[in-house]
Amino acid sequence: VYYAGEYHLFYQYNPFGTRWQNMSWGHAVSTDLVHWEHLPIALKPDSLGTIFSGSAVVDENNTAGFQTGNEKTLLAFFTHSERQGQFQSLAYSNDKGRTWTKYANNPVLKHSTAKDFRDPKVFWHEASGKWLMVVAVGQVIEIYSSLNAKEWTYESSFGEGYGSHGGVWECPDLFPLNQKWVLVGNINPGGPSGGSATQYFVGDFDGKAFHCDYKPGETHWLDTGKDHYAMVSWSDVPKEDGRRLAIAWMSNWEYANDVPTQNFRSAMTVPRELKLIKKGNEYILSNYPVKEIENLRKEKNEIENISVENEYNLDKLLENNQGTYELVLDIENQSAEIIGFKLFNNLGELVDIFISLPEKKFYIMDRKSSGKIDFSDRFATATSAPIETKKTYRLRLLIDKASIECFEGDGESSMTNLVFPSEPYNRIGFYAKGGEFTVKKFTIYELK
Repeated sequence: VYYAGEYHLFYQYNPFGTRWQNMSWGHAVSTDLVHWEHLPIALKPDSLGTIFSGSAVVDENNTAGFQTGNEKTLLAFFTHSERQGQFQSLAYSNDKGRTWTKYANNPVLKHSTAKDFRDPKVFWHEASGKWLMVVAVGQVIEIYSSLNAKEWTYESSFGEGYGSHGGVWECPDLFPLNQKWVLVGNINPGGPSGGSATQYFVGDFDGKAFHCDYKPGETHWLDTGKDHYAMVSWSDVPKEDGRRLAIAWMSNWEYANDVPTQNFRSAMTVPRELKLIKKGNEYILSNYPVKEIENLRKEKNEIENISVENEYNLDKLLENNQGTYELVLDIENQSAEIIGFKLFNNLGELVDIFISLPEKKFYIMDRKSSGKIDFSDRFATATSAPIETKKTYRLRLLIDKASIECFEGDGESSMTNLVFPSEPYNRIGFYAKGGEFTVKKFTIYELK
């Protein structure tokens, strides 16, 4: 949620270890989506259960009646989970989210039959003058409404026969964008690369039910990498900003508890802006790093007109590579069937990224030799996404010590993958098969 100049990020947190347990709400705030300050735990387990995912909103009109001073009340909706089941509860804050009080009459919403009933995303629907909640129920999303954020009425259900049903649906979202509505249904397992992933639907919403433009069984993935899940957008971003901003958890439930990290277990993606792009007769949802990320750029090195017939190597990307940098490649294809490059280090660890035009797929990435991979037999994989055959391509890669986020075009295609090299990838080798291509401009940014 956004309030009083701050973006609030709540996340699943175990205060006592680095494995999934003792679920609480961690809390961080930022004024620019780039620099974050950790705050004390927002919500801790209690007699009703542990604290699963949810959402937060600003109660502008004090509909819940919790406001006590001049500050607007922030409402947090979350799932209480315990052995008997899962149900939705409410907490509130009157001090800009610094402290939270759980509603005395929790839970506010139970389900009569569902075992998997979680992750409420709540927003104010101006047209109907009500709060609306989307909540994941097994393999569908149910929609509820409320006048006071405390008493909820069932409105409709969406999902049967639509999208992927390879696993349980989680962390839903529903929001307007470009005169249409987008419904997000994260799923685990059942993703395009195995395990967890983010699927979405575009359509219309009448205040009670979502009507999908896509055909039943048609599946659309927001990010086809292995490590993009539980994407949720920010509520209450100012209208003058005009953006739909979102963030995702950067891991996969196939190995999330076992990744070879120290002092932390997981990270989030960079915040991304969501847009609808018309492709043929339908809309697709793009996601691209927010413009504020560019403020992290430091030194810039630019190389023009790299002609690649067979191979072309650069032995040093940065003088003092600490593992955090950005690459932007503007590529013009002359005749190549395979347009590729490998990021590698002096130990021979590498990530292979290439466009395979005969298959019309954008492969990113083959991380089978990327570094430490032996912690899970599900990690060493190659992920792919559809891509159009065209004359020019722009690829943008945000590379951190343990991740690569890659975007084609304006985010029409994106892949997010974890990597665990023993030292930073500081070399690159371009290669072509079946013809040649030119890197018209290759820009390297060191990032703060």
